[in-house]
Amino acid sequence: MMTYVDYQKCVAQLNVWNHAYHVLDAPLVSDAEFDAAFRQLQISEQKNPDWLMPESPTQRVGDIASSTFKKITHDVKMLSLANAFSIDETVDFFVKAAKELAIPLLQLSIFSESKLDGLAISLRYENGLLRYGATRGDGEIGEDVTHTIKTIQSIPLKLQIDTPPDVLEVRGEVFMTKSVFEKLNQSENVRSFVNPRNAAAGTIRQLNPKAAMERPLQFIPYGMGAYSGEREFTRHSEILSYFGEIGFKSNPNNHAFWATKTAFEQDYQRMEKLRDFLPMEIDGIVYKIDDLNLQEKLGFIARSPKWAVARKFPAQVMTTTLLDVDFQVGRTGVLTPVARLEPVFVGGVTVSNATLHNMDEIERLNLCIGDKIEIHRAGDVIPKVTKVVAEGETRQNIVMPSHCPVCSSSVQRIENQTAYRCSGGLICAAQIAERIKYYASRNCMNIRQLGTKLIEVLCEQGILNNVVDIYRLQIDDISKLEGQGEKNATKILAAIEGSKHTKFSTFLTALGIPEVGESGAKNLARYFESLEKLRTADIETLVQVPDVGSVTANNVRTFFDDAANNQLVDDLLAAGVTWDENKIVENLQPLAEQTWVLTGTLSSPRNEIKEKLEGLGAKVSSSVSAKTTVVLAGEAAGSKRKQAEDLGVKILDETQFLELIESLSK
Repeated sequence: MMTYVDYQKCVAQLNVWNHAYHVLDAPLVSDAEFDAAFRQLQISEQKNPDWLMPESPTQRVGDIASSTFKKITHDVKMLSLANAFSIDETVDFFVKAAKELAIPLLQLSIFSESKLDGLAISLRYENGLLRYGATRGDGEIGEDVTHTIKTIQSIPLKLQIDTPPDVLEVRGEVFMTKSVFEKLNQSENVRSFVNPRNAAAGTIRQLNPKAAMERPLQFIPYGMGAYSGEREFTRHSEILSYFGEIGFKSNPNNHAFWATKTAFEQDYQRMEKLRDFLPMEIDGIVYKIDDLNLQEKLGFIARSPKWAVARKFPAQVMTTTLLDVDFQVGRTGVLTPVARLEPVFVGGVTVSNATLHNMDEIERLNLCIGDKIEIHRAGDVIPKVTKVVAEGETRQNIVMPSHCPVCSSSVQRIENQTAYRCSGGLICAAQIAERIKYYASRNCMNIRQLGTKLIEVLCEQGILNNVVDIYRLQIDDISKLEGQGEKNATKILAAIEGSKHTKFSTFLTALGIPEVGESGAKNLARYFESLEKLRTADIETLVQVPDVGSVTANNVRTFFDDAANNQLVDDLLAAGVTWDENKIVENLQPLAEQTWVLTGTLSSPRNEIKEKLEGLGAKVSSSVSAKTTVVLAGEAAGSKRKQAEDLGVKILDETQFLELIESLSK
């Protein structure tokens, strides 16, 4: 329960954070931390209305305009939005609106817009010509940033219309794409920015427009301010369509639907899945009542409209404390530092571990145990530490252990690499377990029923000591284990038996030769066609294989020069692992010599599409270049599609791709 003294402190703290975010472009806390404190403040003021202080951030939109720039008074206030953090809060918001309007919820047409994470800007046009661009400021008074606004190519200096309105204020978001942000932060000539929003705000507030020109920004409108013209509008969606007609970029993810809980849930799930594939950062979805007449009837409260709400995504960035660092040993013996964190809710889950990649990354971050750090988690991506927010009072250096934490063998740095490796090899229990997990994984032998936990238990009990032991498992080895049983053991053994018939390339992948992944294994399988030819190939022959360099060639040769590895391969073949060694006929490879790139959201799983393409002889790459043959572009295809257009590379949508595959199959 917050006391009045706590309330006063909260107001003061939020105002400090607000000023740093809106004026200085130097956030002191994550958006999620600010939102949580702001929400607590709102609840306290609702319960104790007599506490309300005039300077409370609930009574203002942003912060005072900086004295560095000329001040602009907005003819129509630039308000903020109320936030919703769950489906129930979102629906309740519009249930209240419908009740106030005395109509059923289902009669509300809702317009959905992805909430761009940038800087709110108001552009004022008079007789079709841009007069000025201004920041939101405190909602009433903003900053004149026309000098940098004019550097943004997606903002027309003159509206593309024969009879322009006398006055038109276009409200929208200036933002920086993810790819531009990454390039900017890699530059040695600029300070490191926290996120694309911070970078966009800092760029707009540059005093020198030439500096802004070097950081490409974009603008997408989301609403209208002052307006005096002949065109009449009845819906918000009509206004956005009009903006597209007169020269503005449109948000491709906008659409309308009738208000039901199911519709809100489906729309949220759609955008959450799409989020990581968009070229720009979004931090939620804005839901607006589309009917302008209903908007007018509902009106506003102190700082936000009663007809629009922002459904926020779970925070992808949070701050926490680094409690300790452990070192995990992977299947190839490489030691990876893993951060042990004070648990924090980020990206929709509670996180207590995060990757630190390697010792060079720790040094780059100047990271020590005890520091307050920022972590980032997007979608299903493993959380990573991105920066030190504040040094701990008692800092402890992070040191690579001299001996393996699993088998006590010496740890050595790999020549010309950042990685350290346990020298124990097959005597290291961690490497044995990880190699078996890798061998049985989906992209290798795909023994789905043989899960990682079961493998760990079988290794701990000495039943599995190498991958060959998988094929020696007996029903009693599994059924006697806790949580298993004869029925489940039978299914596992059936899955193991089914895995024996595979592909040559899949078998090569499963062997876990360093640097030989799925793509490399397929190239080796196509080139040599048989295991015996590959086993005896020398370095000079191996480097002739497409996309196999000297490092990979040496790794392959080293693997097959090892007697234990050769025995392992022989034992697997003796256990019944087999594949069809049919020679690949060139005329059955219609896409041979072609390079494809996949981008955007595709309805079919990417690994399935990749397998189809590679089965037809194509190489699938992760980046677009002049050597790219075709780009397969799904929904929300971003920078890769643009690169393809610039280079004149052929672009196919998914429908065209499926038609091509069908024609090649005839």
